[in-house]
Amino acid sequence: MDRRADKNGDVVLEVDSAGAGGNGQTREHEKNGDTNGSGATALRPSMSFSQAYKTRHRTPQVFTAWQTAVLSFQSLGIVYGDLGTSPLYVFPSVVLPGAGERDFLGILSLILWTLTLMSLVKYVLLVLRADDHGEGGTFALYSLLRQHVNFGGSMPVRVTRLASDLHLRFHSKKKQREPSWVQTVLERSTALQSCVTYTVLLGTCMLMGDGALTPAISVLSAVQGIQSRSPKIEQKHVVMLTVAILLLLFLFQQLGTSKVSFSFSPIMLVWFASIAMIGLYNIVKYYPPVLKAVSPHYIYYYFARNGTAGWEQLGAIILCITGAEAMFADLGHFNKASIQVAFSTVVYPSLILAYSGQAAYLIKNPADLSTAFYSSIPGPLFWPMFVVSTLAAIVASQSLISASFSIIRQSINLGCFPRATVRHTSDKYEGQVYCPEVNYLLMVLCILITVGFQGGPEIGHAFGVAVIWVMLITTALMTVVMVVIWEVRPPYAAAFFAAYVAIEGMYMSSLMNKMAQGGWVPFAITAFFLVITLSWTYGRKKKSEYEAGNMISGAELAGIVARSARVPGVCFFFTDLMNGVPPIVRHYAEHTGCLRELLVFVTVRTLPVTSVLPEERFLVAAVEEVPAGVYRCVAQYGYMDKQDMEGDEFLESVVAALKDVAGGAGEAAMMDRARRSGVSVVIGRTILTATGAKLGWFRRFVINHMYRFLQKNFNSSIATLKMDHEKTLQVGNRYKIE
Repeated sequence: MDRRADKNGDVVLEVDSAGAGGNGQTREHEKNGDTNGSGATALRPSMSFSQAYKTRHRTPQVFTAWQTAVLSFQSLGIVYGDLGTSPLYVFPSVVLPGAGERDFLGILSLILWTLTLMSLVKYVLLVLRADDHGEGGTFALYSLLRQHVNFGGSMPVRVTRLASDLHLRFHSKKKQREPSWVQTVLERSTALQSCVTYTVLLGTCMLMGDGALTPAISVLSAVQGIQSRSPKIEQKHVVMLTVAILLLLFLFQQLGTSKVSFSFSPIMLVWFASIAMIGLYNIVKYYPPVLKAVSPHYIYYYFARNGTAGWEQLGAIILCITGAEAMFADLGHFNKASIQVAFSTVVYPSLILAYSGQAAYLIKNPADLSTAFYSSIPGPLFWPMFVVSTLAAIVASQSLISASFSIIRQSINLGCFPRATVRHTSDKYEGQVYCPEVNYLLMVLCILITVGFQGGPEIGHAFGVAVIWVMLITTALMTVVMVVIWEVRPPYAAAFFAAYVAIEGMYMSSLMNKMAQGGWVPFAITAFFLVITLSWTYGRKKKSEYEAGNMISGAELAGIVARSARVPGVCFFFTDLMNGVPPIVRHYAEHTGCLRELLVFVTVRTLPVTSVLPEERFLVAAVEEVPAGVYRCVAQYGYMDKQDMEGDEFLESVVAALKDVAGGAGEAAMMDRARRSGVSVVIGRTILTATGAKLGWFRRFVINHMYRFLQKNFNSSIATLKMDHEKTLQVGNRYKIE
């Protein structure tokens, strides 16, 4: 692909193919400087294209103290639902016969230090700083690394990199500097790059498992308290009520979180105030010196007294930080200050008082360990707290379900998940989406888990495994970010890694002992989503390799254009190839015998950045060796951008960008004439058939069955790109992979 020099001879763009693998390298040479700061032919600033894509604020916002306080209040309902409801099930999940005062003080000490080191120090003070222009989560860490490290080779997620990427407003690597030795090693080793990518995919799939387990354990733990009111209420009744609530919760997802989220924060504020006051009451009434458990020597006494039995309870204690990852995952809805203020002033103190109050109560009433939360509530407050607990559990469930939808949306945009249906449920907030396929899948998994384990301790074991693996993966990625991006000295980064791997590894060792008692569930869910992800990415990779190895040459394309009749109008031909013309164009021309007056090969490129400005959206060039009227366009999006191409604005914006590289007034007039004559969109619908023996039976099975199943049962690119159906034509073709 060659971009012609523009009227002033400012920019020349060249793309060299790297062979059938399609790993082409792009070099952009700037002769007289960058005309628009992005190294690309840009849209005119007067265009209204930005409104269609609902671009966010492009300069850092400064919040007043009042605005930060309001955001902190709102974050209680969106971010802290899961973490805040953990007192429902932490102590009740502990099984320690004959526990006494020092045992409960040791358990409380473990809870206090785990909350402090994992939630406060790790997430609030460190991980929240690793945002990608305000966005958080596993993909944010990955996108940061992709922006600073030249990923390449045979990757499970497609990698394309242009020199102009560095000039994008939302690209983090703004200055050229000498890479650290860690970055150098990472860039030279495709095995390490693949390891990082697979780690991200594993963490993402684990979070999906979290989305199925959180509603089950939260609602079940809240509803279980009703058993203490009547001996006639059995566990099966609790399970049935839980299933009914879960069904309603998932069925109402299609209305969108904006319809019900207005009540989330008040509910959680009442919840935090209630557990804090009840905890303080229990401390004063039952055991005032309980906060001496802040001394870590009680942890030593606990393990010295209980040994292996005490170690086995770590799987229950780790549940006190379930939902801590939401502070980072939901960062895009708020800002760092609001999340930090909410945790430090409301969430952390309330949880400390709640756990301390339960411990104080249990010191005097050790027989109530299995029902610690509801047993420690004063009698007159039981029913009000039962209602508040159930509502808070629903809020906690909603947070993880919504997070699952956002994860799937980001995965689709980055090309590592099939095109599931993604509906935007709010005109105000871009991040609020609904994915029906994922919603009903999570509903089925959640109900199966609830009914299958009948509310037993296995759900807690499964939940703990999912949480600790997400924590370990975040620790590993954060260590790489520290060294490569923050330029932290390797000894300090190694100390961070060693300290948190030691803590998290201790909890993981206990949970791995529970594999047969429910610990296998998150791995099964993760394996399910990984099979889908890897089958899809492998099929897409083989398709790209085939097209790159069989693309139409410039001379052949010139012949096709010369033989075809030219009719008025614009034709957008969508292709995954960054350079070259896919073989499906030959198939299309043979059967239609005509081409539009203005033919544009469009490649939609999702970058590992949060967003791409409208004026940075397009890279355009004329195709050499071909008569006038044939062009190439790269449409760039961030992984949080909405790809909406309905209406006339996309057409007008592309034509405006093309006119900037037009060879003269006549060519520009032809573009205007073609635009007025209408537009058609051509998309290839390819079927892969693996026939080569050298692929092996397993790879053939993945392509012929797994990938084809996903391709048939998920949405086509037409639905994903939001195109006008009446203007779109699909051209089918079969690629034989050998």
